[in-house]
Amino acid sequence: MKKQSYENYIRYYAPHHFVYYPLATGFFAASVYFSFTRAETALWIFISVIFVFLIALSFMLRQHYALTLQNRIVRLELRYRYFTLTGKRLEEMEHELRDSQLFSLRFASDAELPDLVERALKEQIGGEKIKKSIVDWKGDYDRV
Repeated sequence: MKKQSYENYIRYYAPHHFVYYPLATGFFAASVYFSFTRAETALWIFISVIFVFLIALSFMLRQHYALTLQNRIVRLELRYRYFTLTGKRLEEMEHELRDSQLFSLRFASDAELPDLVERALKEQIGGEKIKKSIVDWKGDYDRV
C-alpha cells in the first residue's frame, strides 16, 4: 500500500465513482437531450428529474451513514491518543475546535499531535493548514 500523505489521501469507491455515477450521468444527459429532440417532451423531462433524484439520493445515502460513524470514530481515536500522550482529556477543550480541525488532527503523528492541538486552539488555524503543517503524516488507510 502506498504511503499516505496530503497529496494522495483522497479515496474513491470505484463502483460508485467510476461505474454508477458515470452511467447515471450519461442516462441523465440522454434524457435531457431527448426532452429537447423528441415529441414526448414532458415524459423525458420527468425521466430527467427522476435521474437527478436518483443520483442525489444515491450520493447522500452512501455518504451519510458512513461519514457519521467515521466522524464519531475519529473523535474517539483523537480523545484516546491525546489522553495517552498527555494524560489530559481532549473533551475539556474539544468544543473549542471546529470539526475540520479535529478531523485534520487525525493525520498527525503521536509526536506532533499535542503541539498541533495547542496550536489549533491558540492560533485557530484551519483544517487545511493543520494538514499542511504535519511533517510526519499518519495515514488513515481504513476510512470510508
